Amino acid sequence: MGKQLVASLCASIAILTLGSASLAQPFQPKKIRFVIGAAPGQDYDIWARVIGRYLPRHMPGAPTVVVENMPGGGHLIAANWLYNIAPRDGTVWGMFSRNVPNQALLKLPTARFDPLKFNWIGSPELTNRGCFAMTRSGVVKADQLFEKTLIVGGTGAGSAVSQTPMLLKSLLGMNFKVIEGYEKPQDAVRAMEGGELGGICQTVQSFARERGDLFKSGAAHVLFTLEHRPVEEFGAPTIYDFVKTYRQKQVLDFYSSTIELGRPIMLPPGVPFDRVEAARKAFDETMNDADFRREATKLGLDVTLTSGTELAKIILSSQNIPQDIIEETSKLTDGVVTSQ
Repeated sequence: MGKQLVASLCASIAILTLGSASLAQPFQPKKIRFVIGAAPGQDYDIWARVIGRYLPRHMPGAPTVVVENMPGGGHLIAANWLYNIAPRDGTVWGMFSRNVPNQALLKLPTARFDPLKFNWIGSPELTNRGCFAMTRSGVVKADQLFEKTLIVGGTGAGSAVSQTPMLLKSLLGMNFKVIEGYEKPQDAVRAMEGGELGGICQTVQSFARERGDLFKSGAAHVLFTLEHRPVEEFGAPTIYDFVKTYRQKQVLDFYSSTIELGRPIMLPPGVPFDRVEAARKAFDETMNDADFRREATKLGLDVTLTSGTELAKIILSSQNIPQDIIEETSKLTDGVVTSQ
């Protein structure tokens, strides 16, 4: 009996030892699925693909990175899938609009996730948001929006492209008319050039990188940006120059807070901590990879690293925003739009 007990204990110890050794092994996936909430060719897609080319250098096991586009719902389809369906083993990364986390705070019924529970990996770029108009629209300065109507394109509920003009129309009285139905901002910009639209509200860097020639030729103008500090190279005012009440400022502060998230990358909830840390380390190293930076520069991308820890802090701080401000912002961005 004693010998059997000893043998049983030895077997148990052996199993535990093997299990511990297995757990101690570094995470070395063979494949990483990088799911993007944007359509092919959009900025998020471009960023994901260039990151995917260099990430294997810094990830244990040098996995193959496969970028998958899951557009729709202003990136909410991808966010919901990543949160509720994606495997929680560290093999699936996600990248969706910086505007998406606030959709949960705004209590949109289509936002089926808790942003606090995502595992935030980092962001490769900080951006500015602004509104732009073609000269032939008759609106070349922001203050003209209180007298004339600017027809702008939208890319779906939950997207900043659609929500920004809705908010500014309701909050400040600027005369925007939103035409929905465009898959991505580039489609709306093409419609601007064709005379179908008068303008668009989107990322300043994206518009300048893709169609900076429109500014140089005088065919388009930056009407304003949405942050407190102006973007000096464009000489345009900030939206805060048109704010008249503290309440308006509070709403704009909440709405614009997502800009600090840049182009966020995350893992689903429930991924083991060591795998989250491995992903963060690999991402940070990729951002500092000299070859990656050279290619990013050639593509007109400006690398500005925000760590996963910093993103998590930004998300956490957003939870302290007064509920009445969140509710008011929700009402103001739920405007009536015209379908294309």
